[in-house]
Amino acid sequence: GAAADPALLARARGAGVTVVTTYGMSETGGGCVYNGRPLEGVEIAIQAPDAEGAGRILISGPVLAEDYLDTPSHSPAGRPNAGEGFHRSGTRHVLATSDRGRLHPDGRLEVLGRLDDVIITGGVKVEPRHVEEALTGIDGVAEACVVGLPDAQWGSAVVAAVVLETGRGPGSPKRLDGAALREAARARLDGAHAPKRVLILEALPLRPSGKVDRREVARLLAATTTDVTSELSTPGS
Repeated sequence: GAAADPALLARARGAGVTVVTTYGMSETGGGCVYNGRPLEGVEIAIQAPDAEGAGRILISGPVLAEDYLDTPSHSPAGRPNAGEGFHRSGTRHVLATSDRGRLHPDGRLEVLGRLDDVIITGGVKVEPRHVEEALTGIDGVAEACVVGLPDAQWGSAVVAAVVLETGRGPGSPKRLDGAALREAARARLDGAHAPKRVLILEALPLRPSGKVDRREVARLLAATTTDVTSELSTPGS
């Protein structure tokens, strides 16, 4: 239900597993894009792409549902978020998703995450997935979740929660703490993208669907005021 973790994909493929990623939703009857390639008859477009080609993912083709039962897209109830839902574009039936992505020159779709996950800090748009990829690329980091918190100077501050690999916590000779992680992240990311704070968790909190609970991650980070976090915390503590 979310963009595949690049670190997980790399580990699986490194172990010889053939991985096929899929993108789709209830409105498309399931997967309609596989390994970035749309099924025959499915068209993918990017609405209002930014300088890096990223924007809202639009889908059209025979896989689409006609509309939402009892709450059609043309009604206020059918558009809880501005710009989302079904609409007509000329003769095409189009779904404006709540997801953000970009099309590569070869036509392959890269799903970046949800539109409302984008963090704007100091006027710069930060894709959490980009920062998460950098963090999980650090030796000793197993998982990462990046969110934005209100900040008086930057509007939003980029902050992160990470889960360490076994043997990298307190008491380990290869111990990692918040300061070391922030320093390693700065070596991989520019100033806007590098997390201002890093919280080390035993596990990332999950929603019933199995997705990372970003709201709970944000709550945990909001309750942490220090830049350096070396003590392990458990979700909900």
